[in-house]
Amino acid sequence: MTNSSETELLLARASAGDNRALADLFEHYRERLERMVRLRLDRRLQGRLDPADVLQEVYLELAKRYPDYAAEASLPFYLWLRMLTGQKLVDQHRRHLGAKMRDAGMEVSLHRAGMPQASSASLAEMLLGRLTSASRVAIRTETRIRVQEALNTMDPIDREVLVLRHFEMLSNEETARVLNLKTSAASNRHLRALKRLKEILAETPLVDDRSAPR
Repeated sequence: MTNSSETELLLARASAGDNRALADLFEHYRERLERMVRLRLDRRLQGRLDPADVLQEVYLELAKRYPDYAAEASLPFYLWLRMLTGQKLVDQHRRHLGAKMRDAGMEVSLHRAGMPQASSASLAEMLLGRLTSASRVAIRTETRIRVQEALNTMDPIDREVLVLRHFEMLSNEETARVLNLKTSAASNRHLRALKRLKEILAETPLVDDRSAPR
């Protein structure tokens, strides 16, 4: 899928009952959805729950609910698909963690979709995966803890903006819609979050910040 017109064509075909077109749409977004699940999966479930299992449930839900979505689409398709994924992820957390979901380790995001928030630990791990080489694996644990602690000092919404923009690859307009902000407010928060992130990385000399989000 190379452009929006092709996406619109697939959406139209899917609305007409073409299951293959719906499958193609899902496959196009699978990598982004899997990255989202990995970021937001409770760390107590890592190794126990494969993101692919979550996405399998998402696809079944997509196939069942797409006709209703097509009849009255209130969100762009990807944001709606992302919402379905978040709902299935919450279901998995409830299934595996039950009452433990109320623990501090299970933060709930501030945006209206109500999906699990990307933890500072997951964000630190992904940042270090981008910014450190394999030869530095031995020192990454200590560095990750330092970066995680620094990320915890950020405003939660600013941290979420970083996740949405640089790891989920949402546009500023999409980010604003997800967080129920004005686009100007989302942009300002993004700039503020980037400034704070650069400060955090500058305070962590073991990290080369030349590849940091900009």
